[in-house]
Amino acid sequence: MTHTHTDTHADTDADTHAAVTRATHAAVTRVAIDVTTAGLPAWLDPVAQAARSVRPQQLSRFLPPESGAGRQSAVLILFGDGPRGPELLLMERSGTLRSHPGQPSFPGGSLDPEDGDQATTGPLRAALREAEEETGLDPRGVQLFGVLPRLYIPVSSFVVTPVLGWWRAPSPVGVVDPAETARVFTVPVADLTDPANRATAVHPSGHSGPAFLVESALVWGFTAGVIDRILHYAGWERPWDRARQVPLDWRA
Repeated sequence: MTHTHTDTHADTDADTHAAVTRATHAAVTRVAIDVTTAGLPAWLDPVAQAARSVRPQQLSRFLPPESGAGRQSAVLILFGDGPRGPELLLMERSGTLRSHPGQPSFPGGSLDPEDGDQATTGPLRAALREAEEETGLDPRGVQLFGVLPRLYIPVSSFVVTPVLGWWRAPSPVGVVDPAETARVFTVPVADLTDPANRATAVHPSGHSGPAFLVESALVWGFTAGVIDRILHYAGWERPWDRARQVPLDWRA
């Protein structure tokens, strides 16, 4: 009896998740997809300007394979106005996930066929859809204002399109599916630029990169690298001690 009950419960959860995913696809499909800087707050102008001119090589040394191989995906880099000024939306991935478990990240994921053309609006819809599925974000309150060059995550073979958004009409956010997301949180930009919160993360493999110690989390890897470059090219970066190292666990 117990075994049967467990299977039924799992099937119900799967059906519910599938229904939510279909509803999210439908909701995002109804949202007009447009990239515009009209009406942006002045403090976001440097980010929008950087997005128009930055080259892939200025963001990362890991670029998509010329062969076109890789899993097409997108992330939403969402800026909003918080109690302490400009802030950024992040989430912490569930520790049980196969890809990047327990790691803070931007909301995002793989493109689905329903998202449309991967060369045009597909990544935009995917970024909004995944953000809604993972955080409960209402995509109608998001204004997309820029798209960064596609980057590559070798360890998972993801080809990632970073999509920039302005949280024009904030909505409640939180964990939607604990199997995917451990928590959802915002980080003040002031904390990200504070030299006291910055360090160099060192992986057991020898790879090193920028890291941020904020909101009881260590943000590193792809997410930290993109944040680091945005702060730099937007002119927000403050001098910090690059010799300060934070070792990463071998499971990272």
